[in-house]
Amino acid sequence: MEVSVSDDEDDQLILLVCTNPTPTPDPYHNHPIEEFLTDIILSDLSTFLNFHTIKLHAHRNRLIHHSLYFRGLLSGSFSESCLGSITINWNLPVFMQILKHIYGCSLDITSQNVLPLYEGALYFGVDTLIVKCEDWFSEVFSRNEFPSTQIQTEDLIQIWKFASDHASDFILHLCIGYLARNFMWAKKNNFFREVPYNLLLSSVKHPHLTVDSEMHLSDALLLWLESNMENLERRSEAEDNYNGILKQIHVELLPLWFAAGKRNSFYFRQLAEESLGSIFRALNILPIGSLDISGYSDLQHLRIRVTEYSKKIDLSNCPQITSAILLLSLIPESYLTDPMQRKIIEQFFNNSGHPIQEKYEFPQKLLETFIFEAVQEVDISKCRRLLIEHAVNCFSQSFPSLRILKAAYLLNIRTTGFLQLLEKCSLVNEVDLTVDVTPLIPASVTILSSSPVVIPLVPEKTPSLKYKAVETMSFHESRPQISYVTKLSLEGRTDVSDLSLQYISKFCVSLCHLNIKGCICVTDIGISDLIHRCNKLNSIVVCDTSFGINSVQALCSAISDGGNFPSLHSVVSNLQALHMGGCIGISELSLQELMSQTQVLKNLCLRGTYLVDQALFNFKGSSLEMLDVSDTKISEAALSFVIHGNPSLKSLKARGCKNLLKGDSSIEKREPSFSSLHEELHAELGKKSRLEEIEFGWGFSSFSLSALEPALTSLKTINVGLGGMLGEDALRQLPAICPLLETIILHFQIYKVSFWDCRGGKMLLLDG
Repeated sequence: MEVSVSDDEDDQLILLVCTNPTPTPDPYHNHPIEEFLTDIILSDLSTFLNFHTIKLHAHRNRLIHHSLYFRGLLSGSFSESCLGSITINWNLPVFMQILKHIYGCSLDITSQNVLPLYEGALYFGVDTLIVKCEDWFSEVFSRNEFPSTQIQTEDLIQIWKFASDHASDFILHLCIGYLARNFMWAKKNNFFREVPYNLLLSSVKHPHLTVDSEMHLSDALLLWLESNMENLERRSEAEDNYNGILKQIHVELLPLWFAAGKRNSFYFRQLAEESLGSIFRALNILPIGSLDISGYSDLQHLRIRVTEYSKKIDLSNCPQITSAILLLSLIPESYLTDPMQRKIIEQFFNNSGHPIQEKYEFPQKLLETFIFEAVQEVDISKCRRLLIEHAVNCFSQSFPSLRILKAAYLLNIRTTGFLQLLEKCSLVNEVDLTVDVTPLIPASVTILSSSPVVIPLVPEKTPSLKYKAVETMSFHESRPQISYVTKLSLEGRTDVSDLSLQYISKFCVSLCHLNIKGCICVTDIGISDLIHRCNKLNSIVVCDTSFGINSVQALCSAISDGGNFPSLHSVVSNLQALHMGGCIGISELSLQELMSQTQVLKNLCLRGTYLVDQALFNFKGSSLEMLDVSDTKISEAALSFVIHGNPSLKSLKARGCKNLLKGDSSIEKREPSFSSLHEELHAELGKKSRLEEIEFGWGFSSFSLSALEPALTSLKTINVGLGGMLGEDALRQLPAICPLLETIILHFQIYKVSFWDCRGGKMLLLDG
């Protein structure tokens, strides 16, 4: 290391007597030592920092040139300028680092030493070190990684308090911006409750405040208020304080259920009423033109929070969201003051969301929208007034990096038509179009064919009194654009047919995960055809469909991997998740063949199928984490065999399995009793220390719970069904046996709920 020292003969030496304010416990180090500063800098500092006092011979001119503090002492008319020594009372390790910097040595600044160095630089007036520390703050606070690995919430609080004490507006602004950009990360930290009020309020008002939704912001502020109300009440303006910060919430954009649930909140009662009022007004179907926004001087509370740092936008459960609100959130604020552009916005607002009219022109071409490169996920589930064509137009233009699109529980869109719209969003790889599957009752007959012909979309020329769904359009005329979609969920959609699956197999050539649970209009042939075409599938959910023998053969048949040196393998050999509960079209022999080819399965659902022992004995996998064999004929021996070979099992569901009472499936014809499960099954389950969820019925008792106690320390959910019985004493012991327990579901049981100590429990459901 080279130390820069002036060669000027007039640069005389001066003695610095450096005393550490903290006394040294070792008597040996209480005696002062005297050295030349240049010699100490070039040596190992650690050998000198244990001394209480160090006398250093330093260069007078260098100190004057680099430090305002020493310039005032040594170059002015003060008496110290005539003295040969100066006494310094400061943290010795920090002061030595400052002297090293003054002498031109490299200095490594970290989150552990930046505040002491910055404080010393301010006190001694070392401008170059001040700039170096501020550059470090600027770099760390502006990093794009989320969150920064060097600045944690507790560090941020400490830095804010330091900047407040030293009146450093520069650092204060950095802290505000950092918390605003990383708000979603900070709110999950335990130290969020300790964030100072002024820092929190300033970050919430900051234009770069980045939250997934107004609900997340509301939850965070309510959590903070509940933890800090005692401190706020010490001030006379306590009510103004918490009202002031809550007024920053855009209550017009809160989910309906959330606002309704907060009507009894002490802090949120008034805002909840305002939110409900605005939502109900928006949902009221009024004549066209009656919704006039020209009287609003400030439309900020109607703008969805989207910043250049936003990665996720969550609009789910907000039925008041319309295309106009979405567009308003993506245009520059200057449009609201320009008379011509504001007129376009007002007209769009007046027309938006009214079903009693023809489709109106989307003014996106007339209004320039911002581009938000960071947005990767958008959730518009249950936004029933949001016109899908307009939404996809916005997403394709403003969110070029969009990867995940969730549009669940929307009945005004058609599956194939929506996927065709998604051709505009070429990078989307995960799509969720789930609808509620619970009302569906699987058909008792097998569908042989579905949707044999395609009817192209014909625009209606007459007004309709109903929402027009995005219809299925023909894809024979032009080949669909290749999609990057790898995960597709169509759970519960009754508009999905074989033709839809044919389109998906051509459109989604990279498909890895497919969920068509409850899609009762697809056939076994249609599913098998898709499996043949999509040979990259590693996760299939086909519960309560016509999935049957043809589909099993498609899974088990050999295919080529398509490489330079093609090799043959079956789809099922690469499957990690296979859910086919309720698929009664699969024969016992087909199940045996299917199980014999499984190798890497982690999730397997065989609920309600014709599963017998031999199929489980054929199971080859050893990586299972979830197994559901509810309502099947398997016996204790077969289930124990699978459990033994899968040490990572976390979830086991076996409700309705009467044959578990006996090791021989011949017991099927006999009436089950309330005897306990056999010791073999207890022994295998007792080895599973990772169990998080169990479901049992016939044969499960208090004795079973005691036998399994060592394996239940991580249990979060327990479900006891028909044929099982947990006594009141066993329920009393559950909190001690299962300290992490969150959910208890008891079917056809009679208890006095008041007796149970529900500490740690989040849900207790009694059915029947």
